[in-house]
Amino acid sequence: MSKFLKVKCGCGNEQTIFAHSSSKVGCLVCSKELATPTGAQVKLAEGVSIVKVL
Repeated sequence: MSKFLKVKCGCGNEQTIFAHSSSKVGCLVCSKELATPTGAQVKLAEGVSIVKVL
């Protein structure tokens, strides 16, 4: 079952990302990379935390 994740960047921005994204996901505020695809669930970058599983 696919899920969305609400994650928080080091800059304080919170945004929703797809848990099984097939491309890199960047922060909309500071452009830092938030997550990279692994073939399964995304791997979160250092300093990025999951706020809530949606």
